[in-house]
Amino acid sequence: MNRRTFLKTVPALTVLAAAGPGAAEEAATAPGAALDLQPMALLKPQTDGGKSVLAALQARRTIRSISPEKLPPQVLSNLLWAAFGVNRENGPFGQVGRTAASASNSQEIDLYVALPEGVYLYEAAPHRLAPVLAGDHRAKAGGRGRQGGAAAAPVNLIFVVDIDKYGKARLQEPGLKDPEIQKMYYGVATGLIAGNVYLFAASQGLAAWFHNCNRAGLAADLKLRPEQRVLFAQTVGYPA
Repeated sequence: MNRRTFLKTVPALTVLAAAGPGAAEEAATAPGAALDLQPMALLKPQTDGGKSVLAALQARRTIRSISPEKLPPQVLSNLLWAAFGVNRENGPFGQVGRTAASASNSQEIDLYVALPEGVYLYEAAPHRLAPVLAGDHRAKAGGRGRQGGAAAAPVNLIFVVDIDKYGKARLQEPGLKDPEIQKMYYGVATGLIAGNVYLFAASQGLAAWFHNCNRAGLAADLKLRPEQRVLFAQTVGYPA
């Protein structure tokens, strides 16, 4: 390992070491893990600054023309935390609380993050990105519209529901077992997270665009289980 590679790897290894013995081995051997990508330690999210909530609501809009300019590490960290990060350790039903609500706090939505170098899974509790798939897969997160496209944007969030998480919720209300009600639940959960992203983008002067995506292609690339479904994608970056 040369010096450049070592320095690039140190932050990720530090985060894994803090997670406890065996965390690094588990990440490296997880099904579908991209062994040539390193886990990405995210900076501590900033919880102040930007426009007020009311000012962000006034500025909230879809902007499809997005620059390929990379987001700084702090902005990426803040974005993911705002979307669906942990905002309190003692949330409903003995679990952590997140910045967006979910049915019985099931936290059924997983955020996959498509960056130029690969696709990562956002792990909210340790606040880090776990490698899933190497290579540039941003094009499958969305096609090109009249005003721009997802393929060149720096960040594409991919919303994936994991139906199995309903069965693991500590409060088992009847709707969690009903497939039709499940659809309403994860549709609402997706909308709440996407709304957070829109407000964060408006607060920080970023562009955001919620849209359809290549669901079948992404599900195959990410090697999702039958209980997991790709729902939508959301592109974020600087306005072009």
